[in-house]
Amino acid sequence: MKIGLSKIKERNPYILFNKWFDLASKKEISDPNAISLSTVNSKGQPNVRIVLMKSFNEDGLTFYTNSNSSKGMEIESNVNIAACFYWKSIERQVRIRGKVRKISGKDSDTYFSSRDRKSKIGAWASLQSKPLKNRKELEKRFNLISKKYKNIDIPRPPHWGGFIIKPVEIEFWHNKPYRLHERVLFKIKKRKWVKSFLYP
Repeated sequence: MKIGLSKIKERNPYILFNKWFDLASKKEISDPNAISLSTVNSKGQPNVRIVLMKSFNEDGLTFYTNSNSSKGMEIESNVNIAACFYWKSIERQVRIRGKVRKISGKDSDTYFSSRDRKSKIGAWASLQSKPLKNRKELEKRFNLISKKYKNIDIPRPPHWGGFIIKPVEIEFWHNKPYRLHERVLFKIKKRKWVKSFLYP
């Protein structure tokens, strides 16, 4: 995609995001779907970590996690988030601000059933974000759950499921020489996307 952001005619940021993500999927060495996801705890302290986007459409971007984790509890108390994709291979990033909500249990079940069996066991074994005495403790839990579900289907843990990010702002950033980067911002105003350009 050689056209500069200044010449982009799309009024829907999802069209542009789809083009960039498609290019990143072909060029990025690993995990082009990796997102830096920032949440805020009850004391107003920000927290950031990498999650993997598993799907996206105009409803938003979906990821999966343990709702008892730090991120899950922070989302429970404050649905406002910020997120960022960075693709070094194509010198671009996409910054997002929005709100998060849980997806349906049915949709979470569908995705969970597609996971590798050992990843399903891991979802049960990990008390995500809780203190861990040592590695052997985790391995013991993994082995116990492996035996519990030996030769039978593994159900989705009730505390594990999908979340969808509904953006209210999406910014596209493209690296350019002399730090004269291109930036275009899409913001929701009266239920419509409004596009503007920003200084680098």
